Amino acid sequence: MKKLISIIIPIRNEEKYINECIDSILNFDYPKEFLEVIFIDGMSEDKTISIIESYSKKYSYINVLKNEKKTVPVAMNLGIKKAKGEYICRLDAHANYPKDYLSKLLDWSQKLDADNVGAVCITNIKSNTNKAKAIQFVMSDKFGVGNSLFRVGVTEPLEVDTVPFGFYKKEIFDKIGLYDERLIRAQDLELNKRLKKYDGKIYLIPDVKCTYYPRENYKAFFKNRFETGRWVMLSSYFTNNLGSISIRHMVPLFFSLSLIFSFLFGVFVKEFLYLFGFILIGYSTTLFLRALKIKKNFILAFNILIGYFVLHFSYGLGSMKGIAEIVREKLSQKRN
Repeated sequence: MKKLISIIIPIRNEEKYINECIDSILNFDYPKEFLEVIFIDGMSEDKTISIIESYSKKYSYINVLKNEKKTVPVAMNLGIKKAKGEYICRLDAHANYPKDYLSKLLDWSQKLDADNVGAVCITNIKSNTNKAKAIQFVMSDKFGVGNSLFRVGVTEPLEVDTVPFGFYKKEIFDKIGLYDERLIRAQDLELNKRLKKYDGKIYLIPDVKCTYYPRENYKAFFKNRFETGRWVMLSSYFTNNLGSISIRHMVPLFFSLSLIFSFLFGVFVKEFLYLFGFILIGYSTTLFLRALKIKKNFILAFNILIGYFVLHFSYGLGSMKGIAEIVREKLSQKRN
């Protein structure tokens, strides 16, 4: 017997990606009479809404809600409260999905008796620039994203701590609560960590894949990774749960700290300047030669090196800012 599935997609200013996302949903092999699609719009200022409305006029199961607070966790909570399905599928507009995406996730969810299952994310790009290719490479490589299994892939269904764009039993939200609306980023990570605390089962499914489109220039990429690093730290503070932080989240922080402090101390003690040079040259040489060996293109390899540095350093700086905000908040509480 088919189950009603509610797809929830937070959006804001997605005109570049929204057509491809919706078209992939329309192509799902899952019966449309057992499907509802809820877009939660964070007050878009481009053509996103008009594009979605052109679809909703043809397909009654496509709907749009307003999210005046504009944040993802608020959007998800609005969608979950509105949803009628037995399963909640959280999708992203910066992605497209294969024909059997929903049917396979439902099948695996039932087969594994899982509370949440997710797909492997294949990073792709829309432009053909070296910057975009570099970002695509580092976001798919273990030296860029560490042990983030949903990015580097697995060979068999594996129980994990988190997955992207989760496919949840709706009933679990009654048990563990909704998304934490204080968390502008890292809300999926925190929710899944909370689910695990309640002995929930989360699986990454290797034969289900989606295609994700990252930011395709270094400025936007830097900003995105900076905010992610910042909110991973802030989420642990707001939720009073260090379990939401793993080793892969800390490595960029230590890397950034080692560069900054070895350089600053090097102004006064030249040995620290040698340490700064050793870290930077060792890092750059290792990653550049690795990229050159794989891609066999000097210019692309150099861009990949920049991509690595932007990813690691921006994430580390974001984590530092998050920690600084936590310390400032703690000191303010003591004074009061």
